Formats: sequence, structure tokens, C-alpha cells
Amino acid sequence: IFGIDAYGLVNEWNNMAVEITGFTRDEVMGQDLVQVYITEEFRASVKEVLDNALRGKEEANFEFPLFTKDQNRVEVLLNATTRRDVVGKVVGMIGVGQDITERKQAELEKTRVGKELQNFIDTANAPIFGIDKHGLVNEWNNKAAEITGFTRTEVMGQNLVEVYITEEYRVSVKEVLDNALQGREAANFEFPLFTKDQRRVEVLLNATTRKDVSGNVVGVLGVGQDITERKSAEAEQARVA
Repeated sequence: IFGIDAYGLVNEWNNMAVEITGFTRDEVMGQDLVQVYITEEFRASVKEVLDNALRGKEEANFEFPLFTKDQNRVEVLLNATTRRDVVGKVVGMIGVGQDITERKQAELEKTRVGKELQNFIDTANAPIFGIDKHGLVNEWNNKAAEITGFTRTEVMGQNLVEVYITEEYRVSVKEVLDNALQGREAANFEFPLFTKDQRRVEVLLNATTRKDVSGNVVGVLGVGQDITERKSAEAEQARVA
């Protein structure tokens, strides 16, 4: 918790503020909070929040970085409350902060992992597609586009089974995907997929249930393998035999 007077000078600095920042109460009292303790890139936005509070416009859940005495960055979630005297005149602002550094780092790590996973899906040497719980395409990687001839833009939001699976296989493919949407995953399911130019591609599919952070099923991720050449070789072998 910290406080500033009507001129932006620190007049309150509690023990937790000392512990987090490394600056003692004696060091900060009377200093211009924004000019001395906020980095240049964030001064304007922080000053705006504090100035608003000094005009009676309070702010909740404002995020900004504060740099400690040893130059570590601390992410702060701030509630800025107007401070008034006994007659109601604004005399300053009281800031109640929360150190959210670990939370922000976890969010950044989650974002990094998400991007890494997306990059893996996009560049994998196997066709990967995803559907939401309504059976609409929400994932279509580069290999899927290469094999089928359908771009990501063309397929996103389309019903995978109704649009891209031939009628004779719709029931069986839908059953596999529906099972995965109920948590019953499938491995090594074979079915034909027809390309944009009507070529038949034989696919070996693993259908995996996709869940959100709460464990709720949100869709299916299908990882395929183009086994067209293998199937042709097997057919030829059978014919010769």
C-alpha cells in the first residue's frame, strides 16, 4: 500500500511495499512516485491513473510494472482510491497493490507453450486437423492443406464430416469423432479423404479428445498419416498373389 499527496509525492509506504520494492519508507517519502519509481515507458499511463484518482475518478485492476531497488521487475495490480479530508476535499490518493509477478510469468509461459504447440501442429510432417464440439473445423495444419488441396481459410468453420467425407464413410467417421467428443479416443482408424481435385487419399487417423483447462471436452484433435501408397502396394500385392 502506498499513498501520494495532491502533488504526486509519496506520503504513505507500508511494510509490504518496502519488502517488495527494497526501498525503505525513509527513502521514498516525499519523492515523486511517477518520476522516480516508474520507468519512462509507463510513466504516462500510471500518471493518468493517479491523476484521475486525484480528480475523484478511481481505478480498479490497473496493471503496471514497478522496478525494485536492485532493478528486478515486479508486476503490480493496482486499485487507486481517492483520499479526502474531513470536509471532502481531495488530498491525495491511496494505492492498494497486489504483486502478480508470478501470475504474469505463468501467463507468459502458457502463451509461449501455446505458440510452440501451434507451431508444432502447423509444421508437423503429418496432416493434423481439429474440430470443435459441433464438428466444425477449427484446426488445419500445413500438411493437411498440402495433402487435400484445401487451404486453412477454406475449411475453417466447415462441418468436417458433411463437407469433406464421402457419403459412404460419413457414418463411420462421425462415430469415431463423436466417440472422441465423449472421451473415447480412437487409434489407427482408416478412412478415405477426397482432395480438392477429387483424388482419393487413404488416411490412418488417431482421434484425441481435446479439453480445456477445467477438463471440459471442447473438441477433437485428429493426427493422420497418409497411407495411400501403402494401401496401393497392399492391393497390388493381393492382386498378384
